Order: sequence, then structure tokens, then C-alpha cells
Amino acid sequence: MCGIAGFMADDASAGVHPDDDAAVKRMLDAIAHRGPDAEGIWRAAGVVLGHRRLSIIDLSADGNQPIANEDGAVTGVINGEIYDFEPIRADLVAKGHTLRSRSDSEVVLHLWEDLGEGFVQRIHGMFALALWDARRRVLVLARDRSGKKPLFYRRTRRGLAFASELHALVRAFPDERPAVDLSAVDEYLSLQYVPAPRTVYRGIFKLPPATLAVIAPGAEPFPQRYWSRPCGETVSGSEDDLARELRGLLDGAVRRRMVADVPLGAFLSGGVDSSVIVALMARASTRPVKTFSIGFPDADDSELEYARLVATRYGTDHHELVVAPEMTTVLREIVDHHGEPFGDSSAVATWYLARMTRAHVTVALSGDASDENFAGYKRYNPARLASAFDRLPTRVQPLVQAALGFMGRAIHPDVVDLARSLDEGEAGRYLALLGHFSAMDKQRLYGPAMAAVDPRTTLRRFADSLAVSRAPDCLRRLLDLDFQTYLPDDINAKVDIAAMSHALEVRCPFLDTAVVEFAARLPSAVQVRWRGKHLLRKAVDDLVPREILQRSKRGFGLPLTRWMTRDLGAMARDLLLDQTARARGVLSPVAVEALFADLDAGRGGADRLWTLLVLETWFRAFVDDAGRA
Repeated sequence: MCGIAGFMADDASAGVHPDDDAAVKRMLDAIAHRGPDAEGIWRAAGVVLGHRRLSIIDLSADGNQPIANEDGAVTGVINGEIYDFEPIRADLVAKGHTLRSRSDSEVVLHLWEDLGEGFVQRIHGMFALALWDARRRVLVLARDRSGKKPLFYRRTRRGLAFASELHALVRAFPDERPAVDLSAVDEYLSLQYVPAPRTVYRGIFKLPPATLAVIAPGAEPFPQRYWSRPCGETVSGSEDDLARELRGLLDGAVRRRMVADVPLGAFLSGGVDSSVIVALMARASTRPVKTFSIGFPDADDSELEYARLVATRYGTDHHELVVAPEMTTVLREIVDHHGEPFGDSSAVATWYLARMTRAHVTVALSGDASDENFAGYKRYNPARLASAFDRLPTRVQPLVQAALGFMGRAIHPDVVDLARSLDEGEAGRYLALLGHFSAMDKQRLYGPAMAAVDPRTTLRRFADSLAVSRAPDCLRRLLDLDFQTYLPDDINAKVDIAAMSHALEVRCPFLDTAVVEFAARLPSAVQVRWRGKHLLRKAVDDLVPREILQRSKRGFGLPLTRWMTRDLGAMARDLLLDQTARARGVLSPVAVEALFADLDAGRGGADRLWTLLVLETWFRAFVDDAGRA
């Protein structure tokens, strides 16, 4: 696990300008936390590659990067882990390749030599990489199938720059400050994150998951997708047979991720997913698994008691930390690392979980991505029910919509939002279920600076993704959408930033390619019954305590309503309504005041205020402070 950065000049004959060479060093300094064990920089005509190393496999200097093939024609920097590197390495040696290390990263260079652009389909793991091929004179950028590891790129006056973290690309070129993309701010307010390929800046992009870009000097990157979930197919077999197959796949995925030359442990939340991972690790290990859990001061908000059930059952070496409201002072630090607004409040808890874990181990396994594979989110059921609306006679639809809106006033505001969106199709209904500010909300919320922004960009993005999905039914289309958006741009981004800020590698067995492709082909009937993850629960019912298997799903976010009402409300109000925020013109002070009034009256909205608090914190860190500098 590492951090990478680099630059390719548009005019290779002129070499790399000294300012651009220095910018690569600044990027490496900005991501030094990702790789505290070694730094390397490689230069050739027109190209600079940089690497910060976190040593996991082959701890010797032979594993340092940048790394080259035998004749130096291919040089690369790789961030991540290749889980099937050993059989690949043996095959390469049999073909006559000479490898100088036991590093998993080195096999990537030789695969490119053998297979060209097909090399990326051969490797399985989590990775973001850059290769320079001196013979073909091309830069190769690629990212893993599920977007576990990040990669950002931008054009500068003299070439193309890339880095593992967005803020490094922004701050390494101080005389080329990018403009804020207010349309991306609009998408953030819908989703609490900015979806790929865009970032909050014009001209800086995320390389999307499962894509490869082969770029000649001076050319524009055109990322090409090399893999998609096989959601047009369906597996067959009895439910018992499918459960046994899933159990075997998960066991193999966990064992592959336990290969490391450094201490290893696991996140343990008290939910089904992390409990499964810990159970399988305990069965595969000859010593107690080190486990790590986060809780909150109020017992109603905390899942520590359930984590302890699993820790006790499997005799783990268990560690706990309670996160209190005053610990949200790390928000500015988290915003700095993300480099753009990121409003998922669980980022704070994950930040502290990673810091505690890193004090004991260098690698941790997590239960992330189970919900996106096995339909664990509560929102899938109402989305499936709402899809029946499309099959109603046209004359009946307005009556049903009105009735649901009327009942929603007595049930929950989300039901009202869902009712309003029924005639907007599958995309609109789903966005109403998971979105934080609807298009109507944003019309009230926006100040003059946002007047020209179209508030329906995210709706069109979702509609386009659903339209091209090959999945045969509503549930599987929505799982496909979440796998392309929410998983890489929220869940994976949150964990990567929290973990790598503390030089911790986090591995996710539920993102094993075999597990993902199996889950994508499951019939909806075995995924969801009256609740989600039906087949998964059946596959692991002997591993996880009954109290956990039968619990309703709980998120990992902060207890925002309690904290914003008691502890953080005054601070948030001061920040969002002071003169600096008002002068920005992004938000209407009247609308922000109304949100605080709703919170004070017990009508909810704490998550919306948190989303705005993060946005304002980002503006002050990256726009105001940069302007003053």
C-alpha cells in the first residue's frame, strides 16, 4: 500500500520543466502519510514518477518503487495489493522473465510486456497504477475493478499530472489554481460526495473504477472500461447450494487477504458483515485475531456490546474506543485529506477507528461492500415496491401518488419525497430515497452564486447509468448503480482516506472479484426476502451470533441528531451563518436558518446541516485559505 504521483510533459523533447519536477516532489510530500517507509523518484525524458511506500509484502529495499523491468523499458509505480501475484509470478518466471523481488507490484510491469492493454484483466486486487513504456512512449493509468484505490489527474500548462490524493494535485501547482465546479457542489449536496469522473474542481478528474487510460505525450486521457459486473446473467441452483458456494468464496477471499509480512487485524462493528470476516479469520489463524471497534457515549447509539459478542465467541485480542462530540475537531483534517467536500459523517468514526487500529497492526480486514453486493440497504425494498407504479394504468398513477403523499405527512418526510418522485421513473425514485437535498430543496437553499446551476444533474446521471445496466430487474439495476457510484465514491473513498492518513492498509474480502461476480448473478429472490442479505445470512448462520443475525441494519455514522442538538449546533450555526459564509453567496441564510429551526423543533435535518458544515469547512480550507496564500 502506497501513494503515487507523477508528471508527463506534453513536449517530451524539452524534458520536464524544473517547476514540474518540483511539483512531483511537493505531491509526494503531501501524501507522505500514505507511505512512511520509503520514497522514490524516477526521471526520464519528459516523465517523472514518484512513490511513497508502506511496506506490506517483501519488506526489503528490493520492493521499493519506482520499479522497472529487466531492460528498463517499462517503469511503474503501483499503489495497492495484487492478491494473485504468486501464481502470476511463477508463470512469468516460467516464460523467461527475470524478477528481482518478492513484491506483488513487480509482476504488473511484466504482464504489461506480455499482454499489453489486456494486462489489467489478469490481475486481481486493489490497485491504482501508472506505467511508463519507453518503447511505445505512452503513460498507462489504471484503477481496480471496484475503485478501492484512488487516482486523480489534471492537465497543467506543460503536461499531465496525477496523484493518489486530490489535494496533492491542487496544492502542488500553486500558480495554476483550479476553479470550483459549482455543478459538482450541487451533486455533493444531493449525495454527500462528488461522483466520478468529476471532482469539485474544473479540469481535475477521478479515474473511474475498472478503467484503463493509455496516453501519449500531449494527448487527452480517454479512460476505457475493462470490466463490468456480469449482471445480465443469473446463477442457478438450490438456495442451499448457493449458500455453500458463497461460503467457500468468502473463505477463499479472506484467506487471500491474510497474506502479509506485517501484523494484521480486523475492524469489528457488531454487524453481520464484519462479524463474518472476523469469524473466517479466526478459523484460518493459529493465533487470536486482533479486532478493533468504535462506540459512542450514549448506549442507544453504540454497537460495542454486539462487537463484544463476536470478540468473546472467537477469543480475539479486542480493542475499543468511544468517540465523543468534541472529537469532531478532526473534521478540518479529514476535509484536508479528501481535498473536496465529503459529507458522510461516518468518516469521523472511521478516522478514529483507523488511528486506533494502526497503533497495533499495519493491515486490517473490513466488512465493507457487503450491502452493495447482497442488497443490505433498507432503501432497496421501497424502491422495488415503487417500481410497481410504472405498471399501473396511467389514469390511476396520479391518484396513487396523491394518496402516498398525503399518508407520508404522517409517516416520514422521506415518504413525501418518494411520492413526489414517483413519476420521475426509477432514477428519480431512488434519488429521493438516498438523496440529502432534493431539487426542490436546493431551489430554496441556493444563494445567488448557485443561480445558474442545474439541480437535476445527479438525476440524469442516475438515469443514464440505469438505462445502460444489463440487469434484468429493479433490485439488480440499483445494486449495479450503487456499485458504480456510492461504493467507490463514498464507502471506498472514506475508508481509503481514513486508513491511509494513518498508514494503515484496509483489505475488503467482499470486494474479491469472485465474490462480486457471484453476487451480481444472484436472483433477486435469494438476495432479499423481508429484509436484505438473505443468502448471506443463510451462508454464515453458524458463524455469527443469533443476536447479530436477527438485528436490523444500523449505519456507522455519527449520532448526528443528538450531537447537533446538544453539542455541535452552536458551532455549526456560527460557521454557516457568519459573514464569511453569507458573502460567499452559495447558500441562502434564510434557508439555513430554516434548517436549524427544523432541528430545534424535532423535525430532523441534522444530516443536512452536517453536509453544509462540511461544505463550508472545505470552502475555508481550499478556497479562502488558498486565496489568502
